Amino acid sequence: MLSHSLPAWLYHSPAFFEIEREKVFAQAWHLVGHINDAPTPGDYVTLEVLGERVVSVRDEHQVIRSFHNVCRHRASRLVSEARGSCGKRLVCPYHAWSYSLDGSLKSVPKWQGFKGLDASQYGLVPVEQEIWQGFIFVRFEKGLPSVSEMMAPYADEIAAFDLEKLVPNGRVTLRPRSVNWKNVADNYSDGMHIPVAHPGLARIFGGTYKIEAQEWVDKMSGVIDEKRSNTWSERAYQKLIDGMTNVPESRRRLWVYYKLWPNVAFDIYPDQVDFMQFIPVSATETLIREIAYVHPDSMHPGASREMKAARYLNWRINRQVNAEDTTLIEGVQAGMRSSAYSSGPLSPNEVCLASFSKRMRALIPEARMERPPGRN
Repeated sequence: MLSHSLPAWLYHSPAFFEIEREKVFAQAWHLVGHINDAPTPGDYVTLEVLGERVVSVRDEHQVIRSFHNVCRHRASRLVSEARGSCGKRLVCPYHAWSYSLDGSLKSVPKWQGFKGLDASQYGLVPVEQEIWQGFIFVRFEKGLPSVSEMMAPYADEIAAFDLEKLVPNGRVTLRPRSVNWKNVADNYSDGMHIPVAHPGLARIFGGTYKIEAQEWVDKMSGVIDEKRSNTWSERAYQKLIDGMTNVPESRRRLWVYYKLWPNVAFDIYPDQVDFMQFIPVSATETLIREIAYVHPDSMHPGASREMKAARYLNWRINRQVNAEDTTLIEGVQAGMRSSAYSSGPLSPNEVCLASFSKRMRALIPEARMERPPGRN
């Protein structure tokens, strides 16, 4: 018996979106950045998601700590940049309250009249943090297993990628999309649209693309075909990766993707590693947050020209894929409002979508309803 996708109304209902804020995203692990985004004391990286603001900062003892990016005086944002350095203190730009890098309240200007204030009661509020493979994750409520436990089915193969050593290659970019976050997540883990809607990927993978679903994580992968593509950018990329002797041969032709429940994704290529988050903004708006990382040893002078060329070609190939996906998800989002559509059957090959739908229905009872509550 075929399973079915989630009901269409879940993809545009403001009421259901509010339930997701509580049932899905409060307990979810959110990716702030990588430890090498903040390599020296005073360096920080920030994240904003669903009204929560987080700053992760490296202290004088090389420890990275995560706090709510909120001054304890009048709730001002302490730092506004996606990544930067605050020196030895985090200083509020509103009234100049300052905090040590361990989050403790260090000083309040005397002229403000706070005589007798117990500074120990007004340190920054910490956020639960886990560092997995060099990536900094935070969450606002307990509930899910640790990131390490969730990613455990692929622990051995991921360890081979040496993710802890990555360094940022550029800055975080934000791409708004007028779609529900689940629409982006569904598309990311969908394997059946690759040969239909992504001719470039179909050419370079040569039919090797496959998907699988574990309890908390999906894996998608393809092997770059040895048969040269007729498209110059794809053909040039195929030729360049053949010469990447600094990349283990087993990974040289592999593109692999992991999606951690509910909305964090890693794209691992021989030339770089990208992360993406599908950050929900409203029932019909999503912000795709992403940045690329590279291994330091791939940046030495002898390898830099070839690697830079490979990364450019990777970007060129995936720019087209992203454009195709944008058109696809926008079309699906519009179709979700059609009176002719409620939900559709899932193929036995759509294991990731089936897994996602099952988890949503188990987590939120309303997700089992074909129509919104109160409507027949």
